[in-house]
Amino acid sequence: MTQGTAVRPLAGAWAVAVGLIIALPWLGASGATLRLVTLVAILALVVSGLNLTLGYAGELALAQVPIYAAGAYATGYLATAVINDLLVAMAASVLVAVLVGVVTGLPGLRLGGWTLAITSFFVVLLIPSIVNAFGDRLGGYEGMIGIPAPAVFGIDLDGPAFYVVVIAVTALWFVIFRNIAVSRHGASLLVLKQSPILAAAVGTSPHGTKIVAYAIGAVPAGIAGCFAAYVDAYLSPLTFGLELSIIILAAGILGGPTSVYGAIIGAAIMQIGPLRVTVFDKYALVAYGVFLIIGGLLLRNGLAGVTTRLVGRLKVRRRREAATADPHAADGTAVDLPAVDGQPLAVRGVTKRFGGNLAVDGVSFDALPGQITALVGPNGSGKTTIMNLISGYYSADAGTVTLGDRVVSGLPAHRVARRGVGRTFQTPLIPQGLTVADTIITGRLGSHPVSLLATALRLPRHWKALAEERRGSREIMRALGLDRYADLPAAELALGTRRLLELGRAIAGGSALVLLDEVASGLDEEDIQGLVRVLTKMRAAGVTVVLVEHNFSLVKAVADSIVVLAEGQVIATGTPAQIAADPTVVRTYLGAGGEITGTRVTAERTAGEKAGQA
Repeated sequence: MTQGTAVRPLAGAWAVAVGLIIALPWLGASGATLRLVTLVAILALVVSGLNLTLGYAGELALAQVPIYAAGAYATGYLATAVINDLLVAMAASVLVAVLVGVVTGLPGLRLGGWTLAITSFFVVLLIPSIVNAFGDRLGGYEGMIGIPAPAVFGIDLDGPAFYVVVIAVTALWFVIFRNIAVSRHGASLLVLKQSPILAAAVGTSPHGTKIVAYAIGAVPAGIAGCFAAYVDAYLSPLTFGLELSIIILAAGILGGPTSVYGAIIGAAIMQIGPLRVTVFDKYALVAYGVFLIIGGLLLRNGLAGVTTRLVGRLKVRRRREAATADPHAADGTAVDLPAVDGQPLAVRGVTKRFGGNLAVDGVSFDALPGQITALVGPNGSGKTTIMNLISGYYSADAGTVTLGDRVVSGLPAHRVARRGVGRTFQTPLIPQGLTVADTIITGRLGSHPVSLLATALRLPRHWKALAEERRGSREIMRALGLDRYADLPAAELALGTRRLLELGRAIAGGSALVLLDEVASGLDEEDIQGLVRVLTKMRAAGVTVVLVEHNFSLVKAVADSIVVLAEGQVIATGTPAQIAADPTVVRTYLGAGGEITGTRVTAERTAGEKAGQA
């Protein structure tokens, strides 16, 4: 998502490269060379769709071949039986491809991993039978012949004209692909790839995002199918088989599945190399397997990733040196979080059963804006279950959860998030491929939507939203002391920093309620002191905070009220002082003879409160 000064040089280099390729017919290139470049462009289009669904969204929806075939046969049928117009054929091929892409991807709403991949490969095996079922209209097993040369508005695209159209359209698609990949929509795909649970937590629908990924990934395959139908004026169902699926997969992995331009690299290698060598046919499957191993195991993110890592390491090294040069230069101690319109949370009689186990039994409590309400209790007391019930990951068997004047119980998790509920997780969920600044911005995905069209075409709405996102991200990073890490890879940071980053993401969308699930787990004392400062800022900003925590010294330091749970029931509520003095709580929470301490953290909070009063 981060776009810096490197964008203009990259755009200039891309324009020069595309211009040179388009000019090949006038630079003396042979017909065979032009055909080879055309085939590279067609394969790159198909591979780019796979990169989007597999590389970015993490979906093993490997139905690119059926989608490609659908686009090709749609063009073949239109050109031979209805109207021979390239623009009409391209539009029709895209529509049919998107339909096939969504339909073949629908199993991914319930299936995942290799189960979805096997389902996709099964569809590939059905292509000859489906084509034959349409009889002479699609040519049957013998193939469709006699596809005329392409035309636009009745003008034949003879000579280099069709070649120019193929290269220009391919170049335009890759510009759009890049615009999507480096935007909030690309970030939403990476969030989904990391975890559907995280996707829902930031307010995006996992199912909706998957469908969008299937649809967008089908667009370039449909365009490629349109071009392929015209290239040879012949279509055979045997062309669209498992071997082609493996070629596309190998090109994607070898070039780089999470690289925009890796699709071009992989397609060029496959077309210029093995697909041009006749003797290769005998050992094709073995060679494809080698390519998959090289790309998947030895080259993280393919060949494109090699260059990216070399350049990235230099940038990261300079950024880390700048970040650590003066560790106290931007610790956020004097910067407040933006004010938030916190909403009261009311949990009333909530009950949840898992089979015969009663996990939560009639729990009721309130959490108020500008206060921190802590849920404490032994393992298995129902704390995390209550958090999941509030978030919408679980549906309550009885009772209600109300935020402000709206009942949120019963809503799916992504809709609960859009109502103003942010949260963190016991193990930080930080997507690979995003910087710290971009990770914070993902907290706005559900609450501040921007259309895919505005993003892809870089319309004014996109730039306005981007400016707002960057400004909000900077404010939060300064308040949390994360601004010196802004451009560093978020997933590579230390645990304590990642936990603070999750807090920043949770409040980035202006959440009225933030749920913190064991946010201090695994932190050292210095990190906990920093966490206390951040939680104090959240309280001052007006956020309603519900904290699940085993570290009772931290709870005493920051909580305004405490709800004690045991065996799914509330056994006590009160202020930290009241709870610490309750013998039943001490016996239940720490065991007989236990003592609740935490003087160092508590002392810091007391000193902070005195400073605030002064």
